[in-house]
Amino acid sequence: MAGRVLWRHVLAGVTLGVSFATLPAPVSPAHAFGLSSLDIFGWFGGDEAPPKPSATALPYKLSFVSSEKGEFDEVKTFLRDASNLYKLREDAPPDGEVLAQRAGADIDPLIDAMWAVGYFNGEVTITVAGVAIRPGQPVPNGVAQAAERYRNREAVPIEIKFTPGPLFAIGTVSLETKGSLIVPPKVVGLPSGAPATSAELRASQARIIAHLRGEAHPLAKIAAIRPVVDHATKTMDVAMVVEPGPVADFGDIAVEGNKDVPEAVIRSFIYLERGERFSPKRIEDTRKSIATIPAVGGARIKEGEALDLDGNLPLAVNVSERPKHLIGFSARYSTVDGPALQTYWEHRNLFGGAERLRLESSLFYAPRIDGTQIKRFKDFTRNDIGGRFAFHFEKPALAGSRNDLLVDGLATRERIGDNRLGGYTARYADLTAVIRHRFSERFSIQGGLEYERGQTSDALGKVDYTLVGVPLSVKFDSTDNLLDPTQGVRVTASTTPYAAFGGTASNFLQTKLAASTYYALDEDAKYVLAARIGFGALLGGSLDEIPSNHRFYAGGSGSVRGYAYRSLSPLSANGHIIGGRSQLDGSLEARIKITKTIGIVPFIDAGSAFRSSYPDFKSKVALGAGIGLRYYTPIGPIRVDVATPLNPRPNDRPIALYISIGQAF
Repeated sequence: MAGRVLWRHVLAGVTLGVSFATLPAPVSPAHAFGLSSLDIFGWFGGDEAPPKPSATALPYKLSFVSSEKGEFDEVKTFLRDASNLYKLREDAPPDGEVLAQRAGADIDPLIDAMWAVGYFNGEVTITVAGVAIRPGQPVPNGVAQAAERYRNREAVPIEIKFTPGPLFAIGTVSLETKGSLIVPPKVVGLPSGAPATSAELRASQARIIAHLRGEAHPLAKIAAIRPVVDHATKTMDVAMVVEPGPVADFGDIAVEGNKDVPEAVIRSFIYLERGERFSPKRIEDTRKSIATIPAVGGARIKEGEALDLDGNLPLAVNVSERPKHLIGFSARYSTVDGPALQTYWEHRNLFGGAERLRLESSLFYAPRIDGTQIKRFKDFTRNDIGGRFAFHFEKPALAGSRNDLLVDGLATRERIGDNRLGGYTARYADLTAVIRHRFSERFSIQGGLEYERGQTSDALGKVDYTLVGVPLSVKFDSTDNLLDPTQGVRVTASTTPYAAFGGTASNFLQTKLAASTYYALDEDAKYVLAARIGFGALLGGSLDEIPSNHRFYAGGSGSVRGYAYRSLSPLSANGHIIGGRSQLDGSLEARIKITKTIGIVPFIDAGSAFRSSYPDFKSKVALGAGIGLRYYTPIGPIRVDVATPLNPRPNDRPIALYISIGQAF
């Protein structure tokens, strides 16, 4: 009989948790924010804040007290989550009889809660106005009368007193599976001596099912759990009956929830094929792929509850659409590069085919490069402000295919450099149109045409140019997160031959490569190593015939931190930066989470630009190092980096501060 009762208690704790979904009273602010067990300062009506006396109701003050020495915070948390007295403490009962019923109904859930955290010998007593309610006994008649004596005087005192007793441990664990299927002990977990808690059992079940699903058993389940508690040895032996279900492939995929986004567009981003072997990772990759459609806010993929007639698992993709219009503002600041402001407007379904149009305009500080300085406000002129206007148009899934049309336009006036090293001024407009073909959610290639017209000037002179280019690029991305990757690789390679027409520019070929990799040292990704390398090269034409904005430079937030933006470059005879024909830089970071929301990132960067078309290292390679602070939010980490140059040039600032959203790379 005891074994059957134990089964009821433990199974309730394992599969359902100790919680109540139906609350007949309004949820308190503490519960609304998930702080029912974290009421440290009594802000949310906890133990320290008794309700006011009332003539029409019986408010009460509730306290949890252990009869044994120790904090027992986890026990108190489970008791509070299981207690209706605690959950309904702001909904005072009208009379003593209702209060007595509420208290009496708490006894069994509180015992369940003790068992759920491994205290199988635990005892609980509820005392209402001095009258005790004990497990296995009816609620004494005197409870209601004792509570009524407090009407309109003060809150009725209620004490939940618990005696935990010894913490039970896991004894032996056995699995019953069908066929020759073997679940590795590491997956099962539950080592002998571990706390015999419902959390441990739930975690073990989740690992077993995840393992079986990873082996293409989509319908795997734990059919039964048979725990046996030995009070003499204070251990709990556990037997689990595992039903893996058949190995299956993916079946038909239905699309649901779309209203304005055509189904053909959504299917273009689904790379699963009927007959492909079932894999949870492929489902998650598909969900992420669909979510990259600008008009789609998210995707939920529901698996069928049974296999179809061919033994395949059907799927249903349910999408939620984002608001069609977006307007926003962003700000960036660096002590080296100065401030920048940006506004943007976006339409996410321009013509009803999930087309995206984004307009952006920005203003930023254009540092002086002619030796003059701003000492007073009246020294500031409009030439000290740079500006940029850009648009991006995307037509995904042309005719339902995996080809996308991308059109980008840009008009800008910028001044790059500083007073000490000089720099360049550029005014130009650019229009690019490409077709991107997606082979998978990870791999794509694109090619098209580019037209650019402008003027640049620096220490080598002025270049007036009109360029027509053929940009070709390839991209591979296996990372798990866009703004905060913890595993995977990113590689982007591009090459663009430019033909010059009129002006003083010449033909040239520009090649770029950027690659980064991420490796989590633990399962929770609290410790992540990240590395990045960037390379660029120019072939053809002399340096003074290539527009300054197409030459290579290093330095700044996304390159070598601690140095001014694009200030690492070969120098002219008078010591001014002129850009290079090649560039190489890289970074190493250790991303360490201290809490779920706070992290630190020590880093080191190195790099420079070079005169030759390949890095010959005749120019000094700059080194920068520092430490960053990360505040992790649902939309990505907020980044604050402090860097210093390790081999500074004369007048390089000793400290640089960078603030932005997202990791450095």
